Amino acid sequence: MKTLLFTAGIAGLLGIGILMADIKTDYDHAADFAAYKTYSWIKADAGDSLWSDRIRRAVDQQLSAKGMTMVQAGGDMGVTAMGRTTERQTYTTFYDGLGGGWFWRGFGGETMATTSVQETPVGTLNVDLFDGRTKKLIWRGTSTKTLSEHPDKNTRKLDDAVADMFKKYPPRGETSSSSQSSR
Repeated sequence: MKTLLFTAGIAGLLGIGILMADIKTDYDHAADFAAYKTYSWIKADAGDSLWSDRIRRAVDQQLSAKGMTMVQAGGDMGVTAMGRTTERQTYTTFYDGLGGGWFWRGFGGETMATTSVQETPVGTLNVDLFDGRTKKLIWRGTSTKTLSEHPDKNTRKLDDAVADMFKKYPPRGETSSSSQSSR
């Protein structure tokens, strides 16, 4: 019984880890982010126009909250966003008939193991900001998160992930590491 509870506890912790987004940001330490006041979209691609529009709205909301103004062309920064979905395989093994103790062949008694494979959709979003004049990459945010089968939940996950991505934007002279992680 202790083994079953231990296994269930580990599975629960792994499940919580899967639900959280993995957010990473990186930026050009030489860029003067205070000089960027406007931005223009270069491209937003997510495989279909519904999600491309949602990504644009989420990024627009965050940049607007940071005091940036969107212009149709010629912004101080260019913005691209690429969203992709992949399938991650999750394996779950259930042991039935645990015996009375450890023997040299493994568990005591007869043990049956059943392993199931589940395909879990995982979304990855990359948002890149480029200097409008030099066309050089100045900031990148990446989010990876397990998706739901419900579009409304995924829209909330997208909004949360983009908000987390832009929490430390613009960077404020951090020089200890070129990569920031949250969560």
